[in-house]
This record gives sequence, structure tokens and C-alpha cells, in this order.
Amino acid sequence: MSEPAGSGARTSRIAAAVTAAVLFAAVGIVLALTTPWNPLPGHVPGGHAAPDPALDFSPGEIARSRAFDSAVNPPAYAGLVAGLVVVLALGLSPAGSRLVGWTTARVRRWPLRIALAAVVLTTVLRLCGLPFDIWSESVLRRYGVSTQSWPAWLVDQLKSLGVTWVIYTVALLLLYALVRRFPRYWWAGAAGGGFALVVAVSFLYPVAVEPVFNRFHPLPKGDLRTDLLAMASRDGVPVEDVLVADASRRTTSLNAYVSGFGSTRRIVVYDTLLKSPRDRIESIVAHELGHAKHNDVLWGTLVGALGVAGAICLLQLLLTSPRLLRRAGVDVPAEPRRGTGASDPRSAALLLALVAVATQIGTPVQNLVSRHIEARADAHALDLTRDPGTFASMQHELSVRNISDLAPDPVEYLLWLTHPAGPERIAMARDWARMHHAPVPPPLRDR
Repeated sequence: MSEPAGSGARTSRIAAAVTAAVLFAAVGIVLALTTPWNPLPGHVPGGHAAPDPALDFSPGEIARSRAFDSAVNPPAYAGLVAGLVVVLALGLSPAGSRLVGWTTARVRRWPLRIALAAVVLTTVLRLCGLPFDIWSESVLRRYGVSTQSWPAWLVDQLKSLGVTWVIYTVALLLLYALVRRFPRYWWAGAAGGGFALVVAVSFLYPVAVEPVFNRFHPLPKGDLRTDLLAMASRDGVPVEDVLVADASRRTTSLNAYVSGFGSTRRIVVYDTLLKSPRDRIESIVAHELGHAKHNDVLWGTLVGALGVAGAICLLQLLLTSPRLLRRAGVDVPAEPRRGTGASDPRSAALLLALVAVATQIGTPVQNLVSRHIEARADAHALDLTRDPGTFASMQHELSVRNISDLAPDPVEYLLWLTHPAGPERIAMARDWARMHHAPVPPPLRDR
């Protein structure tokens, strides 16, 4: 819609700006108070151990890690740049509005136009990224990380696209309904709806989305299951079950994770992990119990919901800019009316471009916070198992099997790394051992 005139419009813009500032301040406060900036507090006798790949990884393992990193980075960076270029080209030029207008020209009802716009735009963006995804998958196959056939991989891509269609269609339908009904104060309802949608997705993801990509079954009865549940009980973490994901049909990598909260919280281990020694499995599950113990998913959901609500408030300021709307090829009539300006379905491309920019700006902050949270979960695993030697050997195995980057550069830390690098995690195990007068894990490269 056009730039509203009058005190009511100015009041709305000021209110949106103030609300955005309050919400982002709340994000900052929550992050400042809940992020474990010092995940292993206390004095380390002799000083902190320095992360050193050469101390724990053989020359062959280091060379393989570097080679893999050199092979997988080009498609990752190229895909990121290409994706941003395409979404910005669609959103900040008439190309996106023309595409939406052309594909929805014969559709009269606005909800169907919005849904079709969401499907068309997300499909175009996915197709533009597909060559880089294929390139990346080829690298994973060459290094033996991926075990999927190309048809199975393609099915996963289609499933992922389907999930994207559903999420974006629901979000855009709710947003445009509010913009049409409340042209000045739509952002207030949208911010609340965005907050609720993030919480709902986080809660339902384990039971609604994860089964689309993996099959899960309870860890079979036996000593391992008994020991893991006993460890969770000893830790004071209510865990009804430990699930196993059939990850081996896609990958050889090792992993475990915790997702959901409340009644949907679950600890999941890859079936590939079950081939590791029991004490190493217990070490990695103890790490996941650390996430559950500190309600990391719940706090992450809260931060994400507040961030989305704040971003929606900022959208009000951007989507009421006649200059930005005209740049995107959206009509801005002198007298605003329903279905024009921001409420025009053709503005969907601009909206997705703004979301892409906001997501990319927030990624380095998210990664920074995530690395500290993962380090706290590592410290929790060490406190729970009291076995730094096994923890170090598990991190070595994870790094080698997953061909992790052993010495990431600053750009990789900003853009990709959600976990500390393997050598950093092993160094933490040595720090913990010194702090607790336990045997310090010796160099692992010669084992």
C-alpha cells in the first residue's frame, strides 16, 4: 500500500518501530542471560589446553579433512551467493511481481493467489539452488559420507520442498489476511501470530516433520537401553524413551540430537552410532541430556519466536515504503485500497527477499550462541560421565567419521559452524580433567 498519510499512519509506524525495538531488546536480554558464555567456569591448573589437530589427528586424517573442506566449500558458498542473488533479484526488481502476476493471473480469489505465489516462488528458489545441492551431494558421495541413491536423494528434495510449501503457504496466508483486514495495525496481530507459529512448529516438528524423512523406533531392550535411561534418571532429566533413526540409509556420519519440548521432547541417536563402543554412546547421549537438562530447545524456541515477532514489526516499516514497493514492481495508488501495495499478492517476492536478508544477518549470531550452548552440553556430558578420556575419543571418532573441519577459518565460523570444532572439544576434555584432578586424555593420533 502507499505511504499512509495522517497521524494515524505515523502512529502505527512509530508503534511498530518501538515494538520491534522492545522485542529485539528482549532477544538480547534472553541471550545475555541464558547463553553460557563461559561453558566451563573455574580455574584450569596449568592454563587452558590449546586446540591442536596435530596432537590428536594423524597427518592422513588432517589431509582428508582439508581436502573434503576444499571440495565441499565451493558448492556451499556458490549456493549461498546464488540463492541470495536470485531472491534479491526477484524481490527488489519487477521480476518477482511479474512472475507472481503471470502465474496467478487467472486466479480470482486472493487466498488461492497467495498460496500459488508461495508455491511458485519457493519452487523457483529451490530449482535455482538444485545444481549446487547436486554438486554438494556429489562431494559427499565421493568421500563416502552419503549412502543414498540419486532417486532416494531426489525424493528427499521433493519432501523438503513439500514441507516448505506448507510452512510458507500457511505463514503468507495468515500474514496477508491481516494486512488486508487491518491495513495499519496488521503487524501487531502478525507479530503475535508469528510468535505462536514458531512455537507450534518447534513443538510439532518431532512428530509431524521428522517422520517424513526418517523412520524411528525405540532403542531395543538391553544393557545399553537400561544404562542410558538410568543415566537420564541419575541426571534428573525425564526421558520416556530413546529413539533410533534409520540414518544409515542416507549417511555414514555419526550423530544424535534432542528436539521438541514438553510431551514431544525426544532424544534421538543415529543407527550408525550404535556400532560405536558403549561408553562412547553414553558420552554422546550425556551431551544430549545436557540440552534437555538446560531446556535448550525451549529457550531457542523463545528466542526464535521473539526474533520473528520483532522482524515482522520491522516489515511494517519496509512494506509501507512506496519507493521499495515500486522498485519491486508493486503498484502504489494515491488512495490505498484493499489488494494494493503490501496487500497485493505480487509483493510476496519482496517479502521473501526481506526474510532472506534478515535470516542471513541473524545467522552469525545464531551460530555464535549455538557453539556456546553445545560447549555447555559437552561440559555437562563430562560432569555426568566423569570420563574425559572416552569423551575425547568420541569427539575424535565423530570428527573422523563426519570428516569435520578441524581448523575452520573465521568465515566458516560465521556462516556454518553451530558446534565447536573437534580439537576445541577435545581441549575442553583436557581442561575438565585438570580441573577435576582426573587423568588427562593423552594425544590420540598414535592410538
